[in-house]
Amino acid sequence: MLTADMSILYVHNVLKSAEFYAHLLGAQPVEKQPTFALFVLDNGFKLGLWSCYTVEPVVNQRAPVPAGEIVFKVQAREEVDHFYALWCMERQATVIQSPVELDFGYTFAVVDPDGHRLRVCFLNPEQ
Repeated sequence: MLTADMSILYVHNVLKSAEFYAHLLGAQPVEKQPTFALFVLDNGFKLGLWSCYTVEPVVNQRAPVPAGEIVFKVQAREEVDHFYALWCMERQATVIQSPVELDFGYTFAVVDPDGHRLRVCFLNPEQ
């Protein structure tokens, strides 16, 4: 069975983005260089940050509109509020959606320095 355990975001400034994610996640990268950084979360998921100027094959280096998001699923509705307070109030993440009930569950969303969306979500039990 094929599984996915890593996501890589193309960023304009790896060191600035690594600092953002270290502060947001409360974790240091296991690898940090000017062109690439890697975080490993407690559940084993890996988040890579790769310079859009050195990624191979080459990508368009103009600022694209991010299309997609990384979702952090939590086990209880209260955890959404906890992470909202932690990320948005204490760690000053840029909020694009305050906690709200949507079709799939209770959620909020922030963006990183490059505009990538990060969503914390408690899925409805029937999901």
